[in-house]
Amino acid sequence: QVQLHESGGGLVQAGGSLRLSCAASGRTFSSYRMAWFRQAPGKAREFVATISRNGGSTFYADSVKGRFTISRDNAENTVYLQMNILKPEDTAVYYCAAGPYYSTDRENMYDYWGKGTLVTVSS
Repeated sequence: QVQLHESGGGLVQAGGSLRLSCAASGRTFSSYRMAWFRQAPGKAREFVATISRNGGSTFYADSVKGRFTISRDNAENTVYLQMNILKPEDTAVYYCAAGPYYSTDRENMYDYWGKGTLVTVSS
C-alpha cells in the first residue's frame, strides 16, 4: 500500500512557475507508475501527466504539453510536477496518483491518491 502527500501549491501570477511535490510512503514506490491529475472548480478531474516506473517515459495532456514537466526520484520516493508559463485556466486542486505499470491517462486505473494541493493562478 502507498500513501501519497502533495505539497507546493499556492498562489502565483499568470506566466509564473510552481513546482509540486508528491511524497510517497512505503518501500515499493519504484514499482508504481505515477501521475498527476487536477480538478478545477465545478469541473471533473482531468489527467495532467504520467511517468513510468523508472522515469524513462512520460506522457502529457495536450493542455500542458511544453509547459509542465513530470519527473521522479525513486531514491527519495517523490514525484514532481514542474509547472511553467502558468495560465489562469491551470487553477485547480492537483492530485498525485499511483497505479500499476500499465496505467494510462484514465483515473480509474490508479489505485492510490493523495488529498491534493491547491494551485491558484491569477490573471
